[in-house]
Amino acid sequence: MNDKRLYKSNTNRMICGVCGGLGEFFGIDATIIRLIVAILGCTSTGIILYIIAAIIIPPNPDQY
Repeated sequence: MNDKRLYKSNTNRMICGVCGGLGEFFGIDATIIRLIVAILGCTSTGIILYIIAAIIIPPNPDQY
């Protein structure tokens, strides 16, 4: 089994590391995730989802 977990990135981060962590988890470039978040950020729903993700997703303990 693959023991893959979602963490905020400490190395690939702009604000909170959410987009970098999602990019590492799904194996895609974090810039694509950032563009999607920027488009969703034009709505209040996107901003709320980003804030919730920044609170819920834990930091990566292996990157300290």
